[in-house]
Amino acid sequence: MKKTRRRDRDVPGPSSPWDEIAPGLWMGGHYWTDPAGEPWPVVVADEFDLVVSLFTRTGHGPGPRAEHVVAEIPDDGLTADQLHTVQRLARTAGLALDSGLTTLVRCHSGYNRSGLVVAQCLVDRGLTPDEAIARVRRGRSPWALNNEAFTSYLTAGLDIAALLVGLDP
Repeated sequence: MKKTRRRDRDVPGPSSPWDEIAPGLWMGGHYWTDPAGEPWPVVVADEFDLVVSLFTRTGHGPGPRAEHVVAEIPDDGLTADQLHTVQRLARTAGLALDSGLTTLVRCHSGYNRSGLVVAQCLVDRGLTPDEAIARVRRGRSPWALNNEAFTSYLTAGLDIAALLVGLDP
């Protein structure tokens, strides 16, 4: 498997497996850190109707009743195609919410990749990019969306960001 995660050694791990960012919209990771600083795996069973995974590990679920959408993207600069994937996943999460389905968007720690998709879903639902970023950080962790490229994509708008990154040779 190719590497999809940046190393953020100065960023503390999340203190919970997942957190609700908006009604029915949850954000989380594959690992969380207990108060003693020990990392623990997060295994999703059937707590959610839809699980969107931007990072995967065998044995971390979800259970058989949940719909599972996998689209691994790096926690790094994204290509235009990857930004379009983020838009598609945000729309998928929004449609699930409109149908009354509980939705978890997850990556490794539940900070950046999941934050990008969740924030875009919130933008699609009417929040400004700054409001969406603030909501993600309030709901998950002040360390969420610490990837500055991702916040720049949101601020510019993913359509414009995709056009701009598509210009690079």
